[in-house]
Amino acid sequence: MKFGIVVSEGPYTHQASDSAYNFAKAALENGHEVPRVFFYHDGVNVGTRLSIPPQDERNIQKQWSALAGEHNVDLVICIAAAQRRGLLDEKEATRQGKDANNIAEGFRISGLGQLIEMGIQTDRLITFGD
Repeated sequence: MKFGIVVSEGPYTHQASDSAYNFAKAALENGHEVPRVFFYHDGVNVGTRLSIPPQDERNIQKQWSALAGEHNVDLVICIAAAQRRGLLDEKEATRQGKDANNIAEGFRISGLGQLIEMGIQTDRLITFGD
């Protein structure tokens, strides 16, 4: 079965990103597909490379990046939500006249069309967060 996942709550303030990660990991380990995860609203904050959690806590961004690398999962950050929260990839930073970017490895910025496409191409679309 193909699962599409939407994460709409930020890390460290809500369990949504952890629950989504654990679901995706379990699905993949059990032979299912997770072709894409779409990060929306505050969920886009999962994709910043600048967060530094304490060493004795989990690093949810690195967990997602590793999962994406290992299983070829497309981690998409909503461009509108990202810009509102100051998350930019290199292309957007240049286009907006900013001098830095902060998207973590394995994540990419795109629009809501990716969410719609994911809903069409998967068997189930599961949302984590409010």
